[in-house]
Amino acid sequence: MALKLLAVGDLHLGRHPSRLPGALSLPAAQLGPAGAWERIVDAALAHGVDVVAFAGDVVEREHDFFEAYRLLQQGVERLVGAGIRVVGIAGNHDGGVLPQLADEVDGFELLGRGGVWQAATLAAEAERTTLWGWSFPQARVSDSPLTGATFERGAGINLGLLHCDRDQHDSRYAPVSSRALSGAGLDGWLLGHIHRPDALSASEPVGYLGSVTGLDPGEPGAHGPWLLTLDGGRVSAVEQWPLAPLRWEPLEVDLTDLAAADEARARLLTAVRALDDTLRSAPWTPRAVGLRVRFGGRCAFGADHIDPLFPPDERAGIHESGGIHYFIERVSVETLPAIALDELATRSDPPGLLARRLLLLDRPEDDPERRALIEDARHRLAGVARESRWQALAYDPSAADTADWLRRAARLALERMLAQRDAA
Repeated sequence: MALKLLAVGDLHLGRHPSRLPGALSLPAAQLGPAGAWERIVDAALAHGVDVVAFAGDVVEREHDFFEAYRLLQQGVERLVGAGIRVVGIAGNHDGGVLPQLADEVDGFELLGRGGVWQAATLAAEAERTTLWGWSFPQARVSDSPLTGATFERGAGINLGLLHCDRDQHDSRYAPVSSRALSGAGLDGWLLGHIHRPDALSASEPVGYLGSVTGLDPGEPGAHGPWLLTLDGGRVSAVEQWPLAPLRWEPLEVDLTDLAAADEARARLLTAVRALDDTLRSAPWTPRAVGLRVRFGGRCAFGADHIDPLFPPDERAGIHESGGIHYFIERVSVETLPAIALDELATRSDPPGLLARRLLLLDRPEDDPERRALIEDARHRLAGVARESRWQALAYDPSAADTADWLRRAARLALERMLAQRDAA
């Protein structure tokens, strides 16, 4: 009989998602880690999981002890009552509080307490697996947990459960190298700490599990635990369960050939419906989807025309379908003028100069003229940043940041120049 192990990445009980609109009709608690944990427990019970394993940062911080205790206890009791084993390690957020919770929550097994590697044998009838775990002994660990570690292989496939900073040698959060992981002698690594999940597979069960729900717009796409099916002494299948109650998505909306500015609303809804069709075809659907909308394409309307169509107080509920609530977190307008840049660039007036600069930014990164333009802009921005009023920001724009800033500024200026010309 195969063993089903559900690996849970950064849960962060006690934390609430950020960037939610105040007028959103759904409670933040239902969209954050608490809601995700409830969904994970329900799914584990429904699918006959044998083991639930946490890869650290189960709790956001020590001050969340009582809230985390209540939520963790409720879920663990349900899992253990159904014969599901619950194990985990502490990460940098909960190195102090998770050992205390483990002592209070019956059925929760903490591995690697005190920063010492510890093995646990997992079993489902004849199928056995050895899980190795290491927990943060304090909030910051500057040395690699793999330095000097030896793993005497146990029964079946041997997997590592580790909260760490991979390939960041100067990190204070348990830095490890990919080479050290592959050379440790284990068959796979389930990692916590980085919230963006890797593409784990049965042939290569090594990587970050990711956060279980998107805690802010910087964590877009599918999030949720990973089911590993262990059969015949090997990982036979790996599947991500996109259980996150909140999902963040970038949404591109093409406004090319738009006849009237207010038609942008209809094009946005068309794009949202297409996204909705995709999400509702999955086994699990989010309760809410936060959208970062980018309007692009070539048309006669720019930010001055499009932005007013989406006032902040109307972004909390733009669409609802099949229990999924869609809202806008941010709108950016990056349309190009209806006239081709190549044609504009032949002119000798200011719009022609801007068009030539925009075309220059589209050249390869190693183009000498493009590089000179960006370096000049970075030098000018650095001069502004050195002014006393901006010192606290300590801003040092990268080449990519500078190119993006130049594009946005040039597009807006070009749009206004052309609008003035048309009005004259």
